[in-house]
Amino acid sequence: MMKLDRIQINQDRMNGQPCIRNLRLTVRRVIELVALYPDRQELQREFPELENEDIRQALLYAASSLDDRVIELQPYALAA
Repeated sequence: MMKLDRIQINQDRMNGQPCIRNLRLTVRRVIELVALYPDRQELQREFPELENEDIRQALLYAASSLDDRVIELQPYALAA
């Protein structure tokens, strides 16, 4: 069983989007930040309120929200 005690959904905050603790950081925003800041230390300098466990649970929440289906992708063609 996964523990997601840092993810909160409140209809009166951030339009009911899942957020990290009582912060105004949505799970979606945290996922974007992880992609934008590949250096975790730089991310934590910019957002010191965001803890490692917050990031871990945001990733886990996002992963659990996705379907486990195979999507066929087009082959990648190199430009000539």
